[in-house]
Amino acid sequence: MSSEITPELLLRAYAMGVFPMADSAGAEGLHWVEPRRRGVLPLDGFHVSRSLAKEMRHGGFEIVANRDFAGVVAGCADRPETWINGQIFQLYLALHQMGHAHSLELWEDGALKGGTYGVTLGRAFFAESMFSRRRSASKIVLAHLVARLRARGFVLLDTQFLTPHLASLGGVEISRAAYQARLAEALQGEAAFA
Repeated sequence: MSSEITPELLLRAYAMGVFPMADSAGAEGLHWVEPRRRGVLPLDGFHVSRSLAKEMRHGGFEIVANRDFAGVVAGCADRPETWINGQIFQLYLALHQMGHAHSLELWEDGALKGGTYGVTLGRAFFAESMFSRRRSASKIVLAHLVARLRARGFVLLDTQFLTPHLASLGGVEISRAAYQARLAEALQGEAAFA
């Protein structure tokens, strides 16, 4: 059944609050996930510590969107345990080509040092994963992502699960019913990521 997943089916799943995962990089097939408790990052509740703000002011890096989407997905998959298999990789590349998946990237000295990618639908951004090859890269990218989403009319930043890292930045966990209500609101109207 999972071999029949198309980009269009994937978008319908996101609109219902469901997303796919693989058991490992080498796993064949995918399974659908709908967490009982959902992680979200309130766009007005992102916490930037003093040290992170100082590092962001110091600069020395460039933040860009969609320069190397495939490189960001590959960076996210480059870890001992991952849920990103070949099928996930191809599906999200297809969503990117359709204009529904985007990456935000941190470049330094001509190299991709960190990034995140996710799916956009209506005024929702469904964050899939992030990676970091330099200190604080994922935090810096996330701060820029929140600012970008706020400026462009998004109302929901779905993180799927709440990790301690996301909680330290202002992420919260909400019930499935509360999530569905926020999702329904976010699917009304349009916002442009790029």
